[in-house]
Parts: sequence; C-alpha cells; structure tokens
Amino acid sequence: MIGRTVARFPRSVLAAAIGGFVLFVAVAAGAMDALSLSRFEAPDSEAVDAREMLGDTFGTGSPNVVILISPREGTVDDEPATSVGRELTDELADYPGVGDAWSYWSPNAPETLASEDGRHALVVAWVPGDVNQVREEVLPEIEADLIEPIDVSGVDVQLGGSDEVFRVVGEQAASDFLRAEMIIIPLVTLLLWVVYRRFRLALVTLGVGLFAVAGTLAILRTLTAVVEISTFAANIALVMGIALGVDYGLFVSYRFREELAAGRTVPEAVQRAVAGAGRTVVFSALTVAASLAVLLAIPFPFLASFAYAGVAVVTTATIGAVIVLPAALRLLGQRAVRRGPAPQRQRWFAIATVVMRRPVFTGGAGLVVLVALGAPALGINFGAPDDRVLPPDHPVVGMYDTIRDEFTTEDVDALNIVADDADVQEVEAYATTLSLIDGVLRVDSAAGSYVDGTRVGEPGLGGTERFVEGNATWLAVVPTGERLADDPTGLVDDVRAVGAPFETVVGGYPAELADYRDAVVDRFPLVAVLILLVTAVVLFLMTGSVVAPLKASVLNMLSLSVMFGVLVWGFQEGGLADLLGFTPTGSIEPSIPILMFCVAYGLSMDYEVFLLARIKEDYERTGDVVGSVPRGIARSAPLVTAAALILAASFAVYATSGVSFLQQLGIGMALVVAVDATLIRGVLAPAFMRLAGSANWWAPRPLRRLHDRIGLSETSAGDIADAGLPLDATLERR
Repeated sequence: MIGRTVARFPRSVLAAAIGGFVLFVAVAAGAMDALSLSRFEAPDSEAVDAREMLGDTFGTGSPNVVILISPREGTVDDEPATSVGRELTDELADYPGVGDAWSYWSPNAPETLASEDGRHALVVAWVPGDVNQVREEVLPEIEADLIEPIDVSGVDVQLGGSDEVFRVVGEQAASDFLRAEMIIIPLVTLLLWVVYRRFRLALVTLGVGLFAVAGTLAILRTLTAVVEISTFAANIALVMGIALGVDYGLFVSYRFREELAAGRTVPEAVQRAVAGAGRTVVFSALTVAASLAVLLAIPFPFLASFAYAGVAVVTTATIGAVIVLPAALRLLGQRAVRRGPAPQRQRWFAIATVVMRRPVFTGGAGLVVLVALGAPALGINFGAPDDRVLPPDHPVVGMYDTIRDEFTTEDVDALNIVADDADVQEVEAYATTLSLIDGVLRVDSAAGSYVDGTRVGEPGLGGTERFVEGNATWLAVVPTGERLADDPTGLVDDVRAVGAPFETVVGGYPAELADYRDAVVDRFPLVAVLILLVTAVVLFLMTGSVVAPLKASVLNMLSLSVMFGVLVWGFQEGGLADLLGFTPTGSIEPSIPILMFCVAYGLSMDYEVFLLARIKEDYERTGDVVGSVPRGIARSAPLVTAAALILAASFAVYATSGVSFLQQLGIGMALVVAVDATLIRGVLAPAFMRLAGSANWWAPRPLRRLHDRIGLSETSAGDIADAGLPLDATLERR
C-alpha cells in the first residue's frame, strides 16, 4: 500500500516531506535553549528529602555556589583579599535568589574554609530552586553582577560549585553538538559517495538522516512543554539521527537497486523495496526503539531524556526511509544504479564459507578474542561525576584541583543530617559517635562541634542556634578531603550505618550522588531483562524462531562486553587519558554505561535484523539450511559494511569532545559497531548457525502458527543469481 502510493505520487510525497522538514527546522530552532540541565539526583531519595527539609526548616543547604579567592601575593588574611572576600560575602548574601551565604571571612568561620598555606579561601552560597533557574539565570547573573566587576589588582576570583560545573558541562555539550554537526554531515556525505558513486543518491540518503535529526529535535522541543529533556539528548539526536537515517536509507536503496538489476521497472522496484526492505526497517526500528524506551524504567530525567530522543529518532528515520526516500528513488530511477561487480559479496561469502567449514575452531577463536577484550569489564567501579568530566586545562577544573590539593577538607561537601525531634543530650551522643568515623574531620551540631569524639566548642558559623529550629535539628558531618576523594560513597554508608536515638535523614551533595548511583545501578538488571524480552519478541516476529533471538542476545552481550572492557581500561583506569585529554577518576558514572548498553544493544540488533532477513529470505526460497547462511551474509555485506563504517565514523567524532561522557559514548559505540560488523557478523554468527543447523529456525508449534499469521517475508527472486553467488555453499552436510 505505502509502496504503491509512493510510486504513483512521488512528487506529492516529496513536496509534503519538504514542507514537514521546513516545519521541523522551524520548531527545532529553539530546541537547544529549551533543553534542560539535569542534576544527578534520584527523586524521592533520602538525600533529596534531607535537602528539602533543610531548606524549608532552616533556610540553608549544601552550597551549590563556590567562589575561590586567591591573592597573587601574601595570604587571604592580608589586604586586598580580606576586603574582596568580605564585600563579596555580603553582596552574595543579599543577592536575589540566594538563600544563604558565608565565607572564610564570616565571623567565627572555620579555618578549613582557607587552604593550609593561607593562599586561597572560599566564599560559598546556597541557591535554592529549580536547577535550570539556578544554572541559566542566577549563576550567570552572579558572575556578571558580582564577580566580573571585581577589579582589584593582585586578587584572582574564580566561580565554581556543583551547579556551575554542570552548567559549563552543558555549554560544552552544546558546543560539541554544533562542532560535531559541522564534521559529521560532510563526512557522511563523502562516505555515501564512496559507497554509491552516485552523488544525487548520496545526498538523498543523507537527506533521510537530516530529516530524522530535524524531526527529533522538533519533537524534543515540543516535549519540553510537559517533561524535562536533558541537553545531552541533542547529541544523541544528531549522531543517531544521521546514523539510523542513513542506515535505513542504505537498506532501502540497496534493495531498490537489486530489484532494478533483477529486471523490474522503476515503479515495481520501488514497491518491492518498500514491501520487503521497508518491512525489515520497521522491525529493526521497533528493536532499536524498544531498547531505548526501557530507559523509562529508570525514572530520572537525565536517562528518560534519551528514551524520548531514541524513540523520536527511530520514528522519524523510519518515516524518512520508508516513505520519503522511495519517492526520491522513484524520480531518480535508473540513475540510482551503479554498474559493475560487487567484490565485497564474494569476499564475505568466502569468509563465511571458511568459518562454517570449521565452526568450532573459528568460533572458539573469535570467542577467545572477545572474552579477552571484555575481561577488564569485571573491574568496573561506579562512582559519582565531578568537575573532571571537563578537560584538565579548563578553569573550573583548575579551581577544583587547587581545592583538592590545598585544602584539608571540602566544607561545601559536608553531609547534612536532619531530625524532627531530638533533645540536646541525644544529639551530643550521636555527634560524638559520628565524629569517630574514619575520614570525618568534625561534626557541627546543636550540642557543639566534635572532633575525634571530643567536644571542641561551639560551631563557628552562627553557634549552636544555627542548628535548631523549634523541635527540629540538623548536624553537619564534615569529611576530610582524602576520604571524600577516595571513598565518598563509603563515607555516606558509614554515616547512615550509625544508629541514631531519633529518626534521621542523611543528605548533602555526596549523599545525593550516592543515592543517584545506587538507584541507577539497582535498576540496571531490570533494564537488561526488559531489553532482552522485548527484542526477543521482535526477532521472533521477524524470524519465527526462538533460537535466533537467543543467539542474537548472546552475540550482542559478547560485543557489549568488549565495549565495557574498553570503557574500564580506557576511561576508568586512564588507558586513553593521554590520547583523548581527560582526567581519569578511577570510576565510571553509571548513567553512561547504561545508556551505552541500551543504544549499543539496539544498534547491534539493527544489524542482526538485516542479516537474518537476508538469510531467512534465502532459506525460505531454497530450503538450504547451510548454504543460506553464507549467501545471506554475502548479500547483506555491502549494506552492513557501509552502514557500520558510517555509523562508527559518526560516533567517533565525539571522541574529540570536551566532555568525558561524550568521549565514552563516542569511543564505546564506534568500537561496538566495528566488532559487531566484523567478528560477530563474519565469524561468530556463521559458526553458531552452522552448529545449530535446522534448529536455527525452530519454534514450538503454537508459536509457529502465530508467526505464520504475522511474520516477515522478503522473498525476491533473482537476487542471488545477479549477485554472482553460487547456489551451493560447497559445505559438507551434517
């Protein structure tokens, strides 16, 4: 139906598509400004509850604005540093939107707000409210109104804080989006010309990718009216929009050219390409969309954003490939055909044949390689992100390097414990116990300040009254810089493990990151199970087999293990640090591996769908269980090779990003695509299918009847002969 309509009215279809593209571009123009900057926090977690209670009851909270003041000569106790520090503290405390502010120069402030050598000191503030308001309105205004006007010779002033760090990260991600766009589009155009040797066809296929990008950004822009969408979703929209649009476009255009080569007229070739390849594209799209949609099982805005982006990308890329591209092919006609042999097919046929003659040896060797490359993944360590996601030479990173190196502790990262009902004696006993925890520098409370189990006086800022409001109280557990750097999550666990004589909630920035990490990691098994189930259903509907989905899942996991292995070796342990210019922290932020798992699994299944469609088509026509495998691999070889090259190149562009998150995504995805298109497709898939034999297509009778009603069939006579492939794979039958 779709193919017939497109073949009859190609100009009308293209006119509607162009109109839709213009509309998408108009809506997408405001997308980057509408996207959000997300905090790494788990909604409704204990840490978030503590933050809200602290703000509502006591009018304070963990500082999210930090200003480092550094005199070039002398110490922070000398003029003019003292003058700058006091004036800035007062101005910040009175600034609109700021809830609380204090500094080293505040009366009775703790000495730990200055570095050990006295060359640096901190002004800190708590700014309540929505993260986007803080990062997009309050912070830029503070910088413009309070910091930039400071013109005191010999004093350096640097703005930082958790929200400032990730404001800079968001700006860098947006900058990387624009730079990647300028690289990816001409790069993909060149690669498509190399594949097609037809410039018009290359531009038409690229147009499908651009249609997907514009459509996705427009959808995300619209969704921001009802949900929060992360700025990073735009990066996914660009690379996956181009990649999937081109990927699906290649599949349809290859099928169109095969039909022309088999003697079809142009309208017939369009109809058959849409009916056959178009249906495969839909199955592939369902697989990729399902893989990304399961991110909604982790109900945090940062990860949910990629689910929205992924489903939007797949939807728009499918529309472009199944409707818009065939209309363009109808008008291009014979000009889309490239004459000459297809040497790739012969090479891949020969490779698959060799593998299938000795499936145990070749498959075992491939398995050993993948296991060896994936082995480092066993040492993965999930941790919290910080300023070091930015390049080492970034000013914000330099500021925090100074704090890490020169300050005894980071008072701004104290753990805050809030209780509704507690008397002073109970608070004293509790604070005493907390102060004995390894890595705790001091505990400030309504009963006083405690160090190593001993009361050392009243808290410096505001005295004990600062920690009491009616029947409510709170305690500040100040960690040492060493413990905070080495084991922040363990510190949170140790504090929470101390039994209190009253009900408490533990918050503070380290606790928020720990709760976020735990919530993401705890939900990972659910995400994995959902992906396996959903993709198994889609592959069954396509193949009619229960073995093929199992085989695909096993092979996908092997390729993903390589990705995680390189992630651990290259980023967690720093093996790629010198090459890519980032600072390893010894841990991986858990959201990124989960995102990569979903994206990579979906894209790997994308190739699996294309491969199985060709093999199944040959098997249904010839009944040759063994020979259909190398022929199907060979027939899909030009498509998968070209698509993998373009996809890997598109992702690899982000290896040059200024945000380590995007570097991880770029390197990891490029690697998994390369492994999937070579070792998996060329070695392990044919070896497994040779060993499985006729069981490749087995299903219980009830499921077989179900598939007979709704299954996929792409049979098209003449393709094998035209490809120059033998009808006999010359393999010894088992």
